[in-house]
Amino acid sequence: MIIKMYFQQKEHNPPHVHALYNGEYMGAFAIADGALMEGDLPTRAQKMVAEWISVHRDELLEMWQTQNFKTLPPLE
Repeated sequence: MIIKMYFQQKEHNPPHVHALYNGEYMGAFAIADGALMEGDLPTRAQKMVAEWISVHRDELLEMWQTQNFKTLPPLE
């Protein structure tokens, strides 16, 4: 699974990340609660993304606000 945050002028609120799973499924997830905003990720993948967001929520919100990117570790 690959999770990305795009820093482009066209990005809009709410703060969110994009997930790509198995090279074919995609989804956008709200950082605030880890909910799927749009996309077609399987349920298991959605739960993994939501858990990862909950672990890194503060760091993700800081990156969204400052646009200073850093790599975050995967789930253990």
